[in-house]
Amino acid sequence: MSRTRAITTWDPEDAVFWRTQGHRIATRNMWTSVATEHIGFCVWSLWSVLVLFMTKKSGFPLSTADKFLLTSLVTLTGSLVRPGYGWAVTRFGGRTWTALSALFLLVPVVLATILMGHPDAPLWAFLLCAAVSGIGGGSFASSTTNINFFFPEREKGRALGINAGAGNMGVASVQLLGLLVIGVVGVAHPRILPIVFIPLLLAAAGAAYALMDNLPGMRTSAGVYGKALKDRHCWMISLLYIGTFGSFIGYSFAFGLVLQNDFHRTPIQAAALTFIGPLLGSLARPAGGALADRFGAARITLISFTGLAVGTALAIAASTAHSLPLFAAAFTILFVLSGLGNGSTYAMIAVPYAAAAREAIGRGADAARARLDARRETGAVIAFAGTVGGLGGVVINLAFRQSYLQAHNARPALAGFLVFYAVCVGVTALARRREAVPAAVPAQVPA
Repeated sequence: MSRTRAITTWDPEDAVFWRTQGHRIATRNMWTSVATEHIGFCVWSLWSVLVLFMTKKSGFPLSTADKFLLTSLVTLTGSLVRPGYGWAVTRFGGRTWTALSALFLLVPVVLATILMGHPDAPLWAFLLCAAVSGIGGGSFASSTTNINFFFPEREKGRALGINAGAGNMGVASVQLLGLLVIGVVGVAHPRILPIVFIPLLLAAAGAAYALMDNLPGMRTSAGVYGKALKDRHCWMISLLYIGTFGSFIGYSFAFGLVLQNDFHRTPIQAAALTFIGPLLGSLARPAGGALADRFGAARITLISFTGLAVGTALAIAASTAHSLPLFAAAFTILFVLSGLGNGSTYAMIAVPYAAAAREAIGRGADAARARLDARRETGAVIAFAGTVGGLGGVVINLAFRQSYLQAHNARPALAGFLVFYAVCVGVTALARRREAVPAAVPAQVPA
């Protein structure tokens, strides 16, 4: 099985094949894909840091509302491209699409490098660059779909947990890099940050081309995606993902701006706090899947949303009292619980499709075909749920924008989030009581 051509046969459920060849090949592909996804998340989150550089003192005329519009647009694009990325990796193969998608990201990075040297550029130019940067968010769907095909059911939890955590840690990585740039050269040289990713993307594309493989049987027809859209299980997960991943990515983009506006933090003071939440939230994602294994996915999701509501109430109280330590602590809780909830929400994603495959095999269906169909359906749900959930991040940034336009602080937006989390608590409790959400399942934790 050469690294330079497509694999012709792939059956990870065959124990002998997996032990002698499959595990080694799948692991190599997973780590290469995860590294590229991590950089993709960095590019997607780039504007969460660049907006901290865009101060009046640095010559940028953009208002707070303009900056939230930028972060909203980045999140929107990153969410909307996910179904396309999920489909593309099945159409072109993991090796081909991972290399191409890394090269695509050179466009927004080069544009950002140019624009950040021209603070007097019109708003539409920054919006265009932010929109293109959003394609980095699509890397989640392609990487997760690809890994879903490579690994057997018994090992997907660990593999997708690594994919989830490493991908989302790209948010913390770019924010740490931003802190380093601000700390070393100040806010006068923002172009240094996007420049860093040019060689990294070239290296990622080269590694994908040299180390990854294309699998046979990955092509997924439009009918599979249409079937997912009609599946109540898909929409239940998507709704919960709005509250978990939407919170994670939305707060990741907005937190620094909120610190600057509500607590008058300087760029370096804001950057020193922004990376902590995304880092802890990323680390909590695999833990959410593991806890779901042991105690039940719906139970952990219910606890997560209850905690999100409590954390939001604390953030409102901290904002009212103008207490930065309490506010930072409250947002740290929000990040950790959103990560935990992501893990538990997605822990059940493959269960109904794997169960349907087992039933089909029991009725005499071809085992390899039934399992492949289950992987295709799981991949379609992953792509759609990722899109719908990511839109929650758009809503968060738009809500903050409107909150500052009308009240000049974050409290009205936070009050709206509190109401939404209360609704999610009710939906999760109802789902658990009706057993619409499986109680305990193999951990499966996409980004």
